[in-house]
Formats: sequence, structure tokens, C-alpha cells
Amino acid sequence: MGATALAATVIAVTSYCADGALAGAAAVAAPAAPTAAAATTTTTTTAAYTPPARDLAPGMKGADVKAFQQRLAALKYYPGSTDGEFGGDTEAALWAFQEVNGITPTGVVGAATKRALVHPRTYYSPRYAGKRATRIEVSQPLEVLVLFKDNKIELISHVSSGGGYYYDCGKDGCARAVTPNGRYNTTRYLPGWVTVPLGKMYNPVFFIGTAYAIHGDTYVPVGPASHGCVRVPMDIAGFFHTLVTTPGTQVYVYGTPQWEK
Repeated sequence: MGATALAATVIAVTSYCADGALAGAAAVAAPAAPTAAAATTTTTTTAAYTPPARDLAPGMKGADVKAFQQRLAALKYYPGSTDGEFGGDTEAALWAFQEVNGITPTGVVGAATKRALVHPRTYYSPRYAGKRATRIEVSQPLEVLVLFKDNKIELISHVSSGGGYYYDCGKDGCARAVTPNGRYNTTRYLPGWVTVPLGKMYNPVFFIGTAYAIHGDTYVPVGPASHGCVRVPMDIAGFFHTLVTTPGTQVYVYGTPQWEK
């Protein structure tokens, strides 16, 4: 489902994704620093998988592409329709898979990715105080979002978080594009296209007041590039809000952003 096929509801919002001053939004207290707690991992049991003989890349079609899409879906990544066509949703799901498995996200199913598809790495949930069974975790080192329900992975998505660059935020001066680490809760969901001072976001699920959100965008590159929000692919944004309770779902953002390394 591309951007042109979406019903666009434009709502004006006076705050925006940035680490500088917020316009029209109450200041948000810094979250408590995480402390040691039991770490959890989630193992997904799936049927045996035979990797494709050829390398797979965007634009390809075939039964091996369909089997690859089905494998991603079984591992809780979202490849879009399992139709045997390697499109944008499948590429974004592959990026997420490669990120979790320690493979440079090329978007191509090469030798290393084929091996990982047969023996996938388990996403490791970090230790932090107050961890809930149902939660959203955003790893800035990996650039992935992981949704847990009852301590089981429901969805793994590629994301693009704050890019670390400085930008002109008008009357508020210059700000740095940072997604703040910490423990939060979802606060509000707004349907459709939402207009903010720095642009638009699709189906935002806010987690710091109405300043930072997990939202859809037509540009979700491999690396961090947002002003501070957590961007997800458009098709995932189309249903993500139905998988979480708003307000109240725990959101944990963690790790050293890629731009700091």
C-alpha cells in the first residue's frame, strides 16, 4: 500500500520530533535511568528452510522469492504480500533481518544472509527496570523496532531514527536530530497524515507527549535520518497502531545511535 493509495487525514499539531524546545507541548521529564533486570530472549521455532540457489535482489520474481518472503514472515519480519515479487516491503524486512543478524543491510540475499536464514540469530532484549511483557523496543544501534506481546515477538521492523545532524527549527533556533533514549509509554494515536512544523507523518503513535512518535514516512532509508521520531515503512504504519494499546504501551529506546559511532 503506497502513499498515494492512503486516505490522507491532515491534522495540525503544534509540536514536533526534535530534541530542542517544543512548541505548544508540555515539557517531558527525563525517564528514570534503566537498572539491571532479567534479560530476555525470544526464540522463534519455524520449519526448515532451504535457501535460494541464486542471490535475490529487489525487482526479482519467482518461487524462491516467495519462499524467502514466507521465511521472513515466519520469523516475524513483515515482507508485505508473499507474492513472489521482491518489492519495497520485502527489502525493508530484509534490512531488519540483516540488522538483527549482524549483516550489513545491503537488501540483497547473498551467501551470509542465506546462512542466517537457515540459522537465524535471536533478537536479544536488553536488561532494564520495569520491563513489561507487552512492549515496544527500539534499538538505535541496529535501527530496528521489536514489538513484544506476552514476552513473545510479534513484529520486527526496520526503522530510521534521529540522524544526529543539526537543522534549522525556525523561531526555536537550531536543534540536533536526536531520538532520546529512555523508557516511555505510548500517549496518543492520530490517524492519517499529520502535519507538524517539520513536515508530515503518517499514523503517528506518540510516545513522548505529542512530540516524538513512531510513524510512517515515504522515506525510511537504511540509516538514521529522521529529526528525532522513529520512522517505519508506510505499510507497517498502516497497521502498527492496531497492534498496540494507546495510551499505555511501554516504549523503550536504547543504545548508541549509529551516527555516534
